Amino acid sequence: METNQQQISDWNGPVGERWLTYNDWLDERTAAYGQAAFLAAAPQAGEAVLDIGCGAGATSFELARAVGSGGRVVGVDVSEPLVGRARERGKALGLPVEFCLADASRPLFAPHSFDLLYSRFGVMFFDDPVAAFAELRKTLRPGGRLAFACWKAPAENDWYGLPLRAIRGIVEQDVVDTDAPGPFAFSDPQRVVRVLGEAGFEAVELRPFEAPFYYGRGETREAMTEDALSQVFRVGPVARLLAAQSEQVRERATVAIRAALAEIATEQGIAVGGATWVATARAP
Repeated sequence: METNQQQISDWNGPVGERWLTYNDWLDERTAAYGQAAFLAAAPQAGEAVLDIGCGAGATSFELARAVGSGGRVVGVDVSEPLVGRARERGKALGLPVEFCLADASRPLFAPHSFDLLYSRFGVMFFDDPVAAFAELRKTLRPGGRLAFACWKAPAENDWYGLPLRAIRGIVEQDVVDTDAPGPFAFSDPQRVVRVLGEAGFEAVELRPFEAPFYYGRGETREAMTEDALSQVFRVGPVARLLAAQSEQVRERATVAIRAALAEIATEQGIAVGGATWVATARAP
């Protein structure tokens, strides 16, 4: 059976369309976490880099600027809508980035093609992560580097947990399966070390990185709250959880989440906790 089929279906369906629609908002909110992984990756002029789960290309363009005209950047993603947007943006920016619509866990590139594998939240969705990373490792040159950002546990990420806690008494919720493909699949650092070790990587390290995740902005606290509320219902677990609920339940949930967001609004905006691991490793 082909691997990662559910993820491929999701990212070429409603999930991919939502990310395409709100891509600028999502890029802005996740930029700090990607930058932490970028600094750990330390791309150098002239290097060849593979950007795994490149989305609409923001990270690929940053990598391209770092490696310069003598380098090479390839962005790979399973989402046709996002890869299409990335190609459009690449042409407009005039940056020499190649975008590949494909599953990064499949044998796509010749062995020893890259100096660096990088990802901002794009590696937690493999059905078989050991096999996927083993294939990716083969594309690295000897001593080549891996660096990626992945989310820590749901309890440490209020961008995920705050709205869910607000509606705990309104809608029944399942416990997050952190062993299943998804945003929190690499939240356990011991699992990450094991997966990368079994895939053949060496010198595996994980370092914590935290930064505010800005839910909402606006001229007033009320405007901030409404901005944040609209995004909660557009992107993330709440939208999926409430999709099949009645109008009455959705209205109760809206009131509860609005109150929870208004409570933490400040003059700077509505910021919640965002906690990640920055993982690094090397090929033998």
